[in-house]
Amino acid sequence: MAKYNIVQEKSFAFAVRIINLYKYLQIEKKEFVLSKQVLRSGTSIGANIEEGIGGQSDKDFLCKLSIAYKETRETIYWIRLLFATDFISDEQKNSIINDADELCKILAKIILTSKQKSSKQ
Repeated sequence: MAKYNIVQEKSFAFAVRIINLYKYLQIEKKEFVLSKQVLRSGTSIGANIEEGIGGQSDKDFLCKLSIAYKETRETIYWIRLLFATDFISDEQKNSIINDADELCKILAKIILTSKQKSSKQ
């Protein structure tokens, strides 16, 4: 039985939220450009985490989690832009950015810990 991995679970739940946001933007707001950007960056976070977990080395793991961190930051940018252009509400923006910020903090801690471990070896 696989053990619970918080960053894996939170990134998956975040991707589900992003997919639902994408559908809302496409159907309700008829927004087709920014929605694809946020879909790509928001769902790639979890994909990179999964790749990192299945990586062939510690360096590979660190690289993939660093990409996931950058994709999370990019997603925050697209969310801010969607808010600034009146496609999402302040409440929607804050809720999604809070989740993204939490992912950033978790990823940053994992990356820092991994770098510290590899420097001691």
